[in-house]
Amino acid sequence: MKQQRHNAIRELLVNTPVTNQDDLRIKLAGHGFHVTQATLSRDIHELRLLKGPSGYALPNNSTEEDEGPGIREVLRSFGLEVRLASNLLVLITTTGSAQPVAAGVDYEDWSEVVGTIAGDDTVLIICPDEKQARTLKARIEVLIG
Repeated sequence: MKQQRHNAIRELLVNTPVTNQDDLRIKLAGHGFHVTQATLSRDIHELRLLKGPSGYALPNNSTEEDEGPGIREVLRSFGLEVRLASNLLVLITTTGSAQPVAAGVDYEDWSEVVGTIAGDDTVLIICPDEKQARTLKARIEVLIG
C-alpha cells in the first residue's frame, strides 16, 4: 500500500501542481488514498520531495547517499535530556535544534508517538498513554547516550 501511495504521489507531482500538504492530501484522497498528516509528512520525507515557491517537486537525482543522519545521530548530537509528564515527554535539545529533532522523531514512525511540537530548544512528544511514554523515554535516553 505504501509503495502504491508513493507511486501516486510521484504521478501527481509530475502531472499537477501541488502547493502544500493539504493540497496533496486532498489529491491523494481523490485517488483512493486517505492518509493522516503524519503519514503524509513521512511520505514527503521518504520521497525526499523538495518544497519551493510553486509547491512540491520530485528531487532531480536523489541517491541513498543523500540521506541525512538517523535518529540516533540526531539525538546523540542535539538531545540533552528527556522528562516525563504523564503521557507527555519534554525533550530538551541544544538551542535551535528542536525542529530537526522533532522531524527525526516523527519520521521514525514509532507507535508510541502520536505527534510532536517543537520550539527552539524543546520538543513536546505526545504519547497515547503514560506506559508508552515511559517506554519511549527509556529508548530516547539510550539514544541520547
